[in-house]
Amino acid sequence: MAFHKPEQIAALVIESGVQKVRQPLSAMLILGFLGGAFISLGFLLNIRVLGNVPEQWGSLVNFIGGAVFPIGLMLVVLAGGELITGNMMSMSMALYARKISLKHVLNNWAWITLTNFAGALFVAYCFGHLGGLTEGAYLNKTIAIAQDKLHETFGRTLILAIGCNWLVCLAIWLAYGTNDLIGKIVGIWIPIMAFVVIGFQQVVANMFVISAVIFAGHLTWMDLAKNFVPVFIGNVIGGAGFVGFAYFSCYQKQSATEKDVLKK
Repeated sequence: MAFHKPEQIAALVIESGVQKVRQPLSAMLILGFLGGAFISLGFLLNIRVLGNVPEQWGSLVNFIGGAVFPIGLMLVVLAGGELITGNMMSMSMALYARKISLKHVLNNWAWITLTNFAGALFVAYCFGHLGGLTEGAYLNKTIAIAQDKLHETFGRTLILAIGCNWLVCLAIWLAYGTNDLIGKIVGIWIPIMAFVVIGFQQVVANMFVISAVIFAGHLTWMDLAKNFVPVFIGNVIGGAGFVGFAYFSCYQKQSATEKDVLKK
């Protein structure tokens, strides 16, 4: 199993950010929808598993849920998808390397956030609500998870979101570290399992679970909006700062030799 050195991974991540700018809008929209849907399917699997686990099992319950959730990011990375939290790292590193402009970054983030939301809504409404997979016997668990995301203060939610995308982007970073399928799966699984078990907050996952409860008639869209703002900001700090800026600062000599910004 071949592994890339950190400076090689940094170069790959920067190139990934550049390629996202060159992507046709139609491809960006489709892949963004798929990314949101894949993360939501991982969360849906989490809910279906946890709904049948006895509460008496204590913290083991969280580990079991965390063990199945990573299928979402595995599908994004291995099958193909665009995820806003991952793009917070890759697009930022390409910006730091002066390969793309701030306009490129903001344009990508806007489109991917919207299409991730569309994918999350699709899974929440079609599979969760119409299909009944987050309702009936599973509704109480879905509500409990959503309310747990909402009861924290703005500041605490932001902090939890920073930790989340620190781990999510590290999972993607590790996936870039090998060309081996099993290596990528293991690299993704460990950090994502950790963020779920710890209780961090990820913006796309929250879009899904809060929307599922809204469709069941127990929350409002204002609840989602209030959660979205601190989680999005925290995810940006975690991805663009704690991973993107940290590693760019360490490996910029190896990965940022060119200073050409893409032409508008």
